[in-house]
Amino acid sequence: MGEYQNIHVTIEDRIAILTIDHPPANAFDRQTVMELDQAFDEMLNNDEVKVIIITGAGQFAFVAGADINELNKLKGYDDAKEVVLKGQELFNKIEKSPKPVIAAINAVCLGGGNELAMACHIRIASDRARFGQPEINLGIIPGWGGTQRLPRMVGKGKALELLLTGDMITAQEAYRIGLVNKVVPAGQVLKAAKDLARKIASKSKLPIAAILDCVNKGLKMSLEEGLLYEADRFAKLCETEDMREGVRAFLEKRQPKFKDK
Repeated sequence: MGEYQNIHVTIEDRIAILTIDHPPANAFDRQTVMELDQAFDEMLNNDEVKVIIITGAGQFAFVAGADINELNKLKGYDDAKEVVLKGQELFNKIEKSPKPVIAAINAVCLGGGNELAMACHIRIASDRARFGQPEINLGIIPGWGGTQRLPRMVGKGKALELLLTGDMITAQEAYRIGLVNKVVPAGQVLKAAKDLARKIASKSKLPIAAILDCVNKGLKMSLEEGLLYEADRFAKLCETEDMREGVRAFLEKRQPKFKDK
């Protein structure tokens, strides 16, 4: 595996854990974004990895947003847009990943951190986590998807309230509005994420990738188009070894032994 300064990578039980470690608040500077991009690519190309977890080091922050010192050094429109597009490219890659990505949100999740979490497929949060898009307090707006993913996830009205006030909300409120999937006690976030990842990793990677693809693409289609796309992916899976194994295992009342083929 590659060596990184601000990202730690571990692999266990076919699960890759990418830990952002950039003290004191795991802020997203250019170095951290670049390393996360490279580490994520490495895990996408690793056939031994079926599920990816992204988390933050320490108890203070998952990711507390962009590096304010770097924002202060932006030289103008072109420089700012380059930074924004790079982050958008990474988060789009995460969202479109054929491997499930789980955000294990251990603490404060603000700005770019919240945008990263929203790009992941599933979000598990500590009961002490706090969420928000505070960019308006700096005289700017979110640039890595906050104005786009947040309203799609929680609805236009609630998203505008959070974006226009810059207020933080609790993990419990984030769960209530649909921003996170599950809230667990502090200290149990990574365990809960690993438990979920193991359950997913026990399935065949072929329908896993097909489900992610159908949902991501289907949300941009009409219902009729989405149903046709789903039918095509279903039919293709019916020609796989894993489909035959899954059906046989069900009829024989045993656990299937998938080969990802």
